[in-house]
Amino acid sequence: MLVMATRHLGNRILSHRYTAAFSLAKTFMSFVVSTLIFTMYFVALGLIFKEFGISLTAYFASASIIALAVGFGLQGLVQDVVTGLTIVFSKLFYLGDMVEIAGQTGIVSNFGVRFTVLVNYMGAEIFVPNRTITNVVNYPRGYIRGIAEIQLPDDPGIVKSIEDCVAKVLQENYDRFPGIHIKPPSIEGKYRSVSEKEFLKIKFRIWPGQGTILENSFKRELIEALKIIDPRYADWMLVLNYEVEKKKTAL
Repeated sequence: MLVMATRHLGNRILSHRYTAAFSLAKTFMSFVVSTLIFTMYFVALGLIFKEFGISLTAYFASASIIALAVGFGLQGLVQDVVTGLTIVFSKLFYLGDMVEIAGQTGIVSNFGVRFTVLVNYMGAEIFVPNRTITNVVNYPRGYIRGIAEIQLPDDPGIVKSIEDCVAKVLQENYDRFPGIHIKPPSIEGKYRSVSEKEFLKIKFRIWPGQGTILENSFKRELIEALKIIDPRYADWMLVLNYEVEKKKTAL
């Protein structure tokens, strides 16, 4: 019951929407709750042993128990705890951050004594042992920004047809692959370059590592559709770039 109460209290605290100033406290609270629950289980196991005639002193201090624990992975546990504390006080990431750690990308949903839990773009939970966290890639805005620049032809008679085609292919692609998008894509409008070429700009906000889907679906399908409208349309006239967008800082 005490474990359930502690877990419930921790979930209530962590469910509140804090501002960025409370991110460290929120992440540390997750670590503390996990530590308390582990301690309760450890003490409860000692009380069970006591019922079988094994004294608590022997349970907590016996060299044989400690040696057995080391043999079954206490060293790994110590590494997990030390690494976890280092992460908290080094401010490498907070709950809710989009990160890439140990080759896995996701949003940090839980941070405990032994594991950091990520939720990936498919909604699957990934449990990463803290001791395996050696490199952390943090995405400040929680996504990768993709920019598609579509060169428009000089013939104003077909520009409207191209704009309608772009909107249609963009919506179809979003409907087919909604999971890779953090936010719906947006058509940012037209602009002219220094060479007086006109471009249509589209912004994507996608999960890290999912740009291949845009390359193999949206870009390819759009070029094929544009060539039907204008057979002279070339592949190089549609450029798709990616960048990590920085957080806006208060002035």
